[in-house]
Amino acid sequence: MGVVAGTALAGALLPGITLGTGMADAVPAVLMASVVPAVLTRLIFIGPSGRVPLPALAAFGLAGFVQDALIWWLLSWLGPRFSTLHSEGFATIRLAALCTRGRSS
Repeated sequence: MGVVAGTALAGALLPGITLGTGMADAVPAVLMASVVPAVLTRLIFIGPSGRVPLPALAAFGLAGFVQDALIWWLLSWLGPRFSTLHSEGFATIRLAALCTRGRSS
């Protein structure tokens, strides 16, 4: 549930992400921006299964951030093909990944 909230937060707050102009355009974009990261983070789980030392926890956090950035990069490529989702620039993708990872932790 945190991935969906982080994705919604990134889509609402970041100026480089557009979900569509009208309500009919925005609904498929919001569904795509919520479902794709939720499914991919469940299929490819990056995280500890128990207690780990701090350096390992930092490595898991960095790997999760890279995973979320790659998912947002995939969304920026798929978005214009299937819906009105549009993401501008690599900096926006990294900020969206930070919002998603921070919210899902």
